[in-house]
Amino acid sequence: MTHIEEQEYIRRIQDGDSKAYAFLVDKYKNMAYTISLKMIQDPAEAEDAAQESFIKAYEAIRSFKGGAKFSTWLYTIVYRTCLAHIKQRKTIPVSKQPPDEYYNRFDDQPHKLEKMQQEEKSKYINRAINELPANEAILITLYYMNENSIKEINEITGQSTANIKVQLFRARKKLEQKLSGLI
Repeated sequence: MTHIEEQEYIRRIQDGDSKAYAFLVDKYKNMAYTISLKMIQDPAEAEDAAQESFIKAYEAIRSFKGGAKFSTWLYTIVYRTCLAHIKQRKTIPVSKQPPDEYYNRFDDQPHKLEKMQQEEKSKYINRAINELPANEAILITLYYMNENSIKEINEITGQSTANIKVQLFRARKKLEQKLSGLI
């Protein structure tokens, strides 16, 4: 979906076509869930938070003016919804391993051996990311997996640009150490 097509769907939703929202949900549901899972670290609660975020986004879509990318706007809602869930629990999340299906997202690989090798590498990388503190895992996910810019991450999380860069640097170093022993 191009940016122009996305803007058309947003316009249709703002004009009252609720069915058009399904296309945006389908496009962003995986990353919304990934962000939720990294923050909340409980698959069921993360799914609830992601769904709640989409409901909030739908209810507030009339306020979306297009000044930022839709994904940045949506992920800000996801991030804040997850923070509210964590605050509501009043506990620090304990790292849990996501289900194996989370790692198996490589349907386009032509050869089974290559697919298995890629899945194995991805599994190690995701496990290493999951061992990071939640805030660092979110930043790594947004920056590398979702390819958000530092500015977009600043808008999503509300953290300063300098703080994001420092945390990304530290998280990369930690990942490098964890992965050097695994791969």
